[in-house]
Amino acid sequence: MVRFVAAPYPDAASPPWCDRRVTIPRPIDPNLPGELERFAVELAQGASAVVAAHGRGSLAVSSKSTVTDLVTAADRASELWLAERIAAQRPTDAILGEEGAGSSGTSGVRWLLDPIDGTVNYVLGLPQYAVSVAAEVDGHVQAAAVCNAASGELFRAHAGGGAYVGSARLRGPRLVELSRAVVGTGFSYDAGQRARQGAVVSALLPRVGDIRRLGSASLDLCAVAAGRLDAYFEAGLQPWDYAAGVLIATEAGCAASGLGQRPPSAQFTAVAAASLSADLFGLLEELGADTVSS
Repeated sequence: MVRFVAAPYPDAASPPWCDRRVTIPRPIDPNLPGELERFAVELAQGASAVVAAHGRGSLAVSSKSTVTDLVTAADRASELWLAERIAAQRPTDAILGEEGAGSSGTSGVRWLLDPIDGTVNYVLGLPQYAVSVAAEVDGHVQAAAVCNAASGELFRAHAGGGAYVGSARLRGPRLVELSRAVVGTGFSYDAGQRARQGAVVSALLPRVGDIRRLGSASLDLCAVAAGRLDAYFEAGLQPWDYAAGVLIATEAGCAASGLGQRPPSAQFTAVAAASLSADLFGLLEELGADTVSS
């Protein structure tokens, strides 16, 4: 099983190996990943403060793709703050945000922003929602920060620099066999896809220790990095959902995969303890976990 530690490709429909042109990545300043991490931390913590200051007194909830796909005034305020801060500090960078913030850039750096990952939890008052920030350089994620906006707990990483929660180095889950593994997952907003995902979970549950569904992909990925979950998988995530968390997990020593020898993508993303990955990823592929969104 290949252990993918490179950044996810945002466009799963057009992976780079399908293009016959050969692109040689530009060399990057070795100090840039660390600089981007520091700014990502500033962004994630600042936007979390915006969410906290916004409070829950006037949520102004509306729906997007389905009635269960929610957005609030706090989501929009958080993303606006993030976009304005990036424009002020790094005006030549590109931006891609969940709630529509977007700009092209010339620097080769692009920011992937989820202003509240876990909006349903936020609306319900469940303290499991986060601001997720990732920085790509020429399409490869080089820095990340995920801040639990309810607790203030901060996860961070940059490529080659390890992953941390606060000042503590993250090392991933302990050694564990598949039959004892606690595995996190998530579900689509689409009812038909949820039914297919439920069938995968039903088949998986007797083969693992237990399943958890906590409601924030970025925090679930960080939970694997911190050894609080042994693995996590989900189909149909967006780049802003998984980019930061995958970098943090792989920098903590975890394995990441999109199954079928592919890297994590919008089609499918999984991370696991390195010792668990071959068995779990093989089982998920056997169960067709990466085809439920097809």
